Amino acid sequence: MAAGGFCKLPNGTVVVALNLPSPAAADAPAGVRVLVHAQNRARALTRLRNLGLRAVYLRGNTAPPTPDEITAVLHHPDGLIWRTAPVGGVLPLELWHPIRALIKRPAASA
Repeated sequence: MAAGGFCKLPNGTVVVALNLPSPAAADAPAGVRVLVHAQNRARALTRLRNLGLRAVYLRGNTAPPTPDEITAVLHHPDGLIWRTAPVGGVLPLELWHPIRALIKRPAASA
């Protein structure tokens, strides 16, 4: 089960954070931390499922987003970002990436 959590903001929206195995190729990092800003938890998970991450569930609040993570996702226009998951509690020295960089859709054939 993936670790994750959420934080309800004063305006009623939520930020959901999930540690997931990388859906990218085999040379990708072992896991990613995904942040989603949405109206509620259900919509946040629906946004991820619509991108192809079908088996995404949030059970409990074991790894809620940090204040820095909340700031990062609120300042991103899509409200959906990722980076390599922390290993052993050590945060990677890596900037946040838009979700498009993680989930590459196949090109449409003409």
